[in-house]
Amino acid sequence: MERSRIAVTGSTGLIGAALVRSLRADGHEVCRLVRRPAKTGDEVSWDPRRGYVDVAGLVGCDAVVHLAGAGVGDHRWTETYKKEIRDSRVLGTAAVAEALASLDTPPKVLLAGSAIGYYGDTGDRAVDESAPPGEGFLPSVCEEWEAATAPAEEAGVRTVHVRTGLVVSAEGGAWGKLFPLFKAGLGGRLGNGRQYWSFISLHDQVAALRHLLDTDDLSGPVNLTAPEPVTNAEVTAAMGRVLRRPTLFTAPAPALRLALGDFAEDVLGSQRVVPRKLLDSGFTFAFPSVESAVRAALR
Repeated sequence: MERSRIAVTGSTGLIGAALVRSLRADGHEVCRLVRRPAKTGDEVSWDPRRGYVDVAGLVGCDAVVHLAGAGVGDHRWTETYKKEIRDSRVLGTAAVAEALASLDTPPKVLLAGSAIGYYGDTGDRAVDESAPPGEGFLPSVCEEWEAATAPAEEAGVRTVHVRTGLVVSAEGGAWGKLFPLFKAGLGGRLGNGRQYWSFISLHDQVAALRHLLDTDDLSGPVNLTAPEPVTNAEVTAAMGRVLRRPTLFTAPAPALRLALGDFAEDVLGSQRVVPRKLLDSGFTFAFPSVESAVRAALR
């Protein structure tokens, strides 16, 4: 991509912050959407709950990357927090899409956050972007989340639904909570360990987002996961090898349900998701195996 002006929501999150660093390092102009009055020239004010975006700040943007949303693994899933998860995604995406549709010259592309939660529990069955939505809370949220981009799509903006897997990073996210446990020798499998985890290194996540910005014929859902999903037991073994720690502990399913509420079913559920469209478009993973992704996270 030639030097461009790119707007990013969720720029303080794990993925957003890494993406902003990458874009700026290559000379792109990045404006960040912030939930307060803008203080600097690279900030644009927005309020996703009210559906407000300072549209003037988006004038001249070539692309928008929308990553904002309440953390899925940050709190116990009460009914109140489940509403926060849904509203932060659906209302925020609708606000961004409507703002883009209102511009005389909208950006060429919108990368809109989504998640592999769309597929629900797939068991041992490998699924790609052609698979239908699963059943349950996260699949229903993902369906609404993706549907909220409709105004931008109708305005002619190439829209990609970025279905992200478990991002391997020591800096944050769900995986970031695993590293201290494993470093302390307290790591182990969750439940029976046979559930598939579809992961992606933070490096490859950012590289894939950059690839999606540049690949004009990609739109609709795109899975951002490494090519070979692994089981939780394989993740546990890889973490133990890399960190040189024992992995004797096990978190039984009943204990996880007690600690996490409804979120436990997603921790214990199996998602074997493959990045068919990403691979078909020529994208190459720098860290395709779980062990290489874990080692990359520790650099």
